[in-house]
Amino acid sequence: MSLALVFPGQGAQYVGMGAGLTAVPAAQDLLTRADRVLGLSLSNLIASGPEADLTRTDLSQPAILVSSLMSYAALQAAGKAPEFAATAGLSLGEYTALVVAGALSADDAIRLVRLRGQAMQDAAERTAGGMVALIGADEAKAAELCATAAQGEVLVVANLNSPGQVVISGTKAACERAVALAKELGIRRAIALPVAGAFHSPLMAPAAERLHAALAATSFQVPRVPVFTNVHGGPVTNPTEFPGLLVRQLTQPVRWADGVLAMAAAGHTSFLELGPKKTLSGMIQQTVKDAICRNVDTAADVAALT
Repeated sequence: MSLALVFPGQGAQYVGMGAGLTAVPAAQDLLTRADRVLGLSLSNLIASGPEADLTRTDLSQPAILVSSLMSYAALQAAGKAPEFAATAGLSLGEYTALVVAGALSADDAIRLVRLRGQAMQDAAERTAGGMVALIGADEAKAAELCATAAQGEVLVVANLNSPGQVVISGTKAACERAVALAKELGIRRAIALPVAGAFHSPLMAPAAERLHAALAATSFQVPRVPVFTNVHGGPVTNPTEFPGLLVRQLTQPVRWADGVLAMAAAGHTSFLELGPKKTLSGMIQQTVKDAICRNVDTAADVAALT
């Protein structure tokens, strides 16, 4: 049984995340560098909010990335950074996974995720869109709902988080129809999510175009361990593949459950989630019943890890 490090995506943020980590010089250095790279006080935003700003797509993404990297830096400083055999991250978290695997520099990741967040927000403002979480649906059932509710508009499967938990994404009107129709198709619950737009759908194509140029100009290295990607769920070690996968990730489904199953099949059944909340741990345990999951978010979590 080997260990995989996993990293959360947008939505995990909260004011005060990573409490106590700034006492670790290496973690504080990450925050200081992020403030400098971004030209704004991400450190104050993480510590004090306001929450409305921290939930903005262009600010939450670098905040979560840096908070997750601070957790890992604190583990290293405490001599508790474990040996790991793979990394993976949910959507935005894939950038964090690339940094910890040694494929991408922290400064480049901070710049990229800020641009990614801005580009996604701009794309969301072009077309009114949304996302709907489906409880009690598999991919086929979710696709059936999309086909029924789309009525000529964009509505697609966006996230495959765990068995029975799928998210769809599309225009606002199509999402509203999906919520109304879900029970007729045998889906237990359909919940409209509080998001800025139709992420991981074709409506994010303008954002993908903007990110493509930035990624093409970024240097990627061979990772120390395989990075399990959102696009197809499998391991990637060739650095030339990462830019294209990160672009495709914006408009294609996030196959998180497939990635978890692939990691487990490769022998990685112990998972350490680094960053705010424990969202991924729940998804992983729903997908692989005997998975061992732990979480490190704060200085207290670092101290408690054995």
